Amino acid sequence: MAELKLKKITTPDSGNEHPDIGESVWSAIGNTPLIQLRNITRDLPDDVSVYAKAEWLNPGGSIKDRPARAIVLQAEQDGKLTPDKTLLDASSGNTALAYAMIGAARGYSVTLCVPKNANRELIKTLRIYGAEVILTSPMEGSDGAIKKARSLYSEHPDKYYYADQYSNPANWLAHYHTTGVEIWNQTHGEVTHFVAGLGTSGTFIGTGRRLRSYKPDIELVSVQPDSPFHGLEGLKHMPTVMVPDIYDEDLANENLEISTDEAQEMARRLSREEGLFVGVSAGAAAAASLKVARTIEHGVVVTVFPDNGRRYIEEPFWEE
Repeated sequence: MAELKLKKITTPDSGNEHPDIGESVWSAIGNTPLIQLRNITRDLPDDVSVYAKAEWLNPGGSIKDRPARAIVLQAEQDGKLTPDKTLLDASSGNTALAYAMIGAARGYSVTLCVPKNANRELIKTLRIYGAEVILTSPMEGSDGAIKKARSLYSEHPDKYYYADQYSNPANWLAHYHTTGVEIWNQTHGEVTHFVAGLGTSGTFIGTGRRLRSYKPDIELVSVQPDSPFHGLEGLKHMPTVMVPDIYDEDLANENLEISTDEAQEMARRLSREEGLFVGVSAGAAAAASLKVARTIEHGVVVTVFPDNGRRYIEEPFWEE
């Protein structure tokens, strides 16, 4: 199996000039390692390798720390988020946690609209951070949470700073300035394929645009559920949901659909064969990455594992 000699990197735009000295939890976001998937890739050609970015190592436990930090920083710089404002947004999972963590560290009140059927551990954790949690209709999913956040903001525009992660360009720019740079540096520019799931689409759009600026012929592959009724938390079936404004449907070379069963099976395999206890969205990313890797004779496929599996430990799919 092809192997890169990866190097520790510091992203210039990470917001911390001294990466070994953290002034707050803010400073610990980003610069996550790449991990080579060795065991589930044994059937691949010798000159094909697959790597995953270990995003659960961010202090809030997911890749969403990156856009949450960028959104807050940009709002502060623009004078839109001030001490008298409450940070407001909709999220069904990891972005909510990131906002709550960063809000606590920066001294902001945080109000989060979350579907009522969201993970109970998530809701409890948000409240531990001190965030106000407004539960919305489980039947409407994340779309219902978005509608509620928009309604609150329209009723009280002086009270809230509405972050609107689905439309905020700081979301994808966070990955343009950090995730994409890190992957390029860590692979010494040898990455040939980038694979990522679509939720807000910020990870795929920002990282993909940055990597394409370095290497115009790179293959960008987006991943989404194969059905509107799915169990892939954090991912969106784009044909049937409110499409995020930041999404660029023309960026991907290929769009892969992954079933819930495929993603869950891969999440189990990653824990048992690679020692990586990751969430089901990471399972979907790995399943798609293997599909891509099996179509090439040489190359470096890189994906992102958005979070670990601890928040989903009560889900029944872990038991076959």
